[in-house]
Amino acid sequence: MPVLGRFRRYFWLFAACAVLFAATGLTGLDSASAARKHRRPASAVAARWQSRDGTHWVASWGASPQAAVVGDRAALGFENETIRNIVFTSVGGSMVRVRFTNAFGTVPLRIGAAAIGVQRAGAAVAAATSFPLAFAGHPSVVIPPGSEALSDPVRLAVLPLEKLAVSAYVPDETGPATQHVDAQQVNYLAAGDHALAVRAAAFRGQTHSWYFVDRVDVLSPPRVLGTVIALGDSITDGVHSPTNANARWPNDLARRLDALRGATLGVIDEGIGGNRVLSDSPCCGVNAVARFRTDVADQPGARDVILLEGVNDIGFSQHTTPLTAPNVDVSAAQIIAGYEEIISQAHAAGLNIFGATLTPFGGARYWTPAGEAKRETVNEWIRTSGAFDGVIDFARAVADPSDPEILNPAYDSGDHLHPNAAGYRAMASAINLAMLTAGAAAGAEARDGEGARRDVQARRVERSWRAGRGGARSA
Repeated sequence: MPVLGRFRRYFWLFAACAVLFAATGLTGLDSASAARKHRRPASAVAARWQSRDGTHWVASWGASPQAAVVGDRAALGFENETIRNIVFTSVGGSMVRVRFTNAFGTVPLRIGAAAIGVQRAGAAVAAATSFPLAFAGHPSVVIPPGSEALSDPVRLAVLPLEKLAVSAYVPDETGPATQHVDAQQVNYLAAGDHALAVRAAAFRGQTHSWYFVDRVDVLSPPRVLGTVIALGDSITDGVHSPTNANARWPNDLARRLDALRGATLGVIDEGIGGNRVLSDSPCCGVNAVARFRTDVADQPGARDVILLEGVNDIGFSQHTTPLTAPNVDVSAAQIIAGYEEIISQAHAAGLNIFGATLTPFGGARYWTPAGEAKRETVNEWIRTSGAFDGVIDFARAVADPSDPEILNPAYDSGDHLHPNAAGYRAMASAINLAMLTAGAAAGAEARDGEGARRDVQARRVERSWRAGRGGARSA
């Protein structure tokens, strides 16, 4: 019997090593394949998020964090206040969790209490849906500067396209607050701790920015294949769309995807007003190349990326302010090089990436003939280079049929740069949904193949190893 016991122990040790060796060797083959196929099935990444019943964590709402800007509300910070952020989901699930952020804070952020619920109206929450949030079992958390904190899951059934209220009570001085400037949404402020309040009476302040929250995840059914991340600038951020209407083009894309009968995808909006591909700026966030990992690749369930960015690189080459500095004369070739770097990051992460053409901006305050020439050069490369996994022609979707250098008047918000709600709907309608879901399904099919078999083998060995040690707590 002792001999048999030793044999079993060494057998599982040998099996574990063999699986590890096979997985390592085959990963190298996958990487080589990525260079040829532009896509690497992210079986290991997907396995992290998937449970035995096929449900998996998917980002349902997101907003890219930004630093406080001198003179705005975030620069003042908060103390002994509750911020109630109203967010709009894309897909639903049986459980929910929230990520809070101190990405641009200068001091530790203490969240004394946090809660989530379904918005009823304004700052009011449907009573039966209000739940406190915990962090590793504790009701409060301290988040160091530059860090985030993910809440424990809550058993709240979240519907697709539903408005949630995410509340955070901050008892201490926060210093400059990490925010998302243009929420296109009224959010609410209250003095004192009202995180769990379901009535709106205490919330006497209002703000049009989100504070200290940058993601809401849901435990989704297998029908939800993953999440599409919209990476862009103010046009993706939905600037000049109606407040509280969730009328950004990523929201309209989420509505189209939700209407599908079969497999679908979540959508999160990682657009920042004024953002650029290549340059940071005081008002408008970290450049798209640098923020790709945190804002895109690290999102749970990430599958597809839609990149719409570059018009600010062009426009601010000609016109700048202290907040949009530096004034760098960026060429079309430099913007394209930035795209190539983002594409490389996407493919290295096993993501499909779709290039969207830059929409017309003739008549906008920073339009010039030289800038228009750059836009047309960039768009021609997007359409013809084959560097992206697919192309979405937003420019043609919203251009004036008689003058492709300007927005269709029916889609112009009035500043000749940002579409109105109808224009954002036209953009969402221009997206081939089959292109998105086919890419996600292809990844899922690959995971059901050889890569998934390796994962199954590894899990079997791990379960046997854990059983020999009396089990291990689940993550």
